[in-house]
Parts: sequence; C-alpha cells; structure tokens
Amino acid sequence: MKSIHNIAVLGSGQVGEVLANGFLKHGHPVMRGSRETSKLAEWQNKAGASAKVGSFAEAAAFGDVVVLCVKGTAAEEVVKSLGSLLDGKTVLDATNPIADAPPENGVIKFFTGPNESLMERLQAAAPNAHFVKAFSCVGNPFMVNPEFAGGKPSMFICGNNAEAKEQATKILHHFGWEVEDMGSATSARAIEPLCQLWCIPGFVRGSWAHAFKLLHK
Repeated sequence: MKSIHNIAVLGSGQVGEVLANGFLKHGHPVMRGSRETSKLAEWQNKAGASAKVGSFAEAAAFGDVVVLCVKGTAAEEVVKSLGSLLDGKTVLDATNPIADAPPENGVIKFFTGPNESLMERLQAAAPNAHFVKAFSCVGNPFMVNPEFAGGKPSMFICGNNAEAKEQATKILHHFGWEVEDMGSATSARAIEPLCQLWCIPGFVRGSWAHAFKLLHK
C-alpha cells in the first residue's frame, strides 16, 4: 500500500509545476514554495483542495518530503535560508548546476567543476537533511509516468542516507521509473552531467523526447 506524505515543492517554474501535479495525481497533499507566491495563484486555483502555496519556509515546514527544483544558481541560497527546517527530511534534489551562459555546440555550461557537484554543496549547506539526487537526468515532460517504446526508463539517484533513498525509490516507482542507485552523494558528480548529455539532441537536432536506460546482462 502506498504511503501518503505531505510534499513540499520548492520552485515556481515548470519543473515544480510538473512534479507538484504528479504528487497530487498520486494522492499526496502538496504545498509549493516560492519567493513570490502570487506566481502560483493560477496553479493553486486549478490544482484543487489538496494544493497549497506558501513561502519557501512555510512549504519546507509543511513537507514530510521536500522536492528542490529551484534554479541551480539559487539553490544554495534557498537551502541555507531554510536552516533547520530540512533537518531529518528526505530532500529530492532535482536541480542542476546550469550556468547563466548559452550552450556551446549543444552542450550547456555548468558552474561546477568535474570533481564536485551541486548536490554536494547543498548537502554541506544543510548537513542534517537527507538529500537524494532525482529527476535531474530527464526533461520535465517525462518526469511523471513517462511512456517510451523501450519500457520504463532509468532514474539515477544517489545520496548518503539509505532510508531517504528507499523513500525516494518508492516514490519513483509510483512515478513509473526503474531506479538505479549510484551510491553516495559523491556520485552526483556523474549524475548531474547527464543533464548535459540529455540536452544535446534537443539543442542540436530539436529532439527532446528521450530518456536514459541502464541495461543489465
């Protein structure tokens, strides 16, 4: 039987909307957090009685599970601003360290180096939160119950807390994904660049309808 959680979705963009609607679809009450809650009024009116809006802090306090999908360049500031509100909670980290610069030959630019990741920075900023990388290696149209001819695609996750990863895995299974646990938070250094790889066919050929799958022998 599926466990129902209060879900905080931090971010007023398209990723936040898709994921918030996905959690509502699967029966979870959702509060979306934003610096400007007026941006979410239209969404709240359409989303129904289980949908709420509030500040980042109000949403983080509401959520049993927190989904972080703010712009990558703002993520550390948002996490630091929440202080102890994230302590002990599973934080699904959908962010990527995308720089404020145009792609080069279809490759988006990151503000992190090859031997670090944004999620590691976020974990350091909130050491008592349980970050799990998720939803970062696919475009938002396919984050919830994607359908591909080759079957269920793979969602790559990582994090330092086994219970949080187990909770994330259950959620991702309900969202129609096969889950590949890549280990500790250090593995975010390899998972986050999958965003760059995923975007290349889109920028180069206008092809955005794809996802990754790890094949096992």
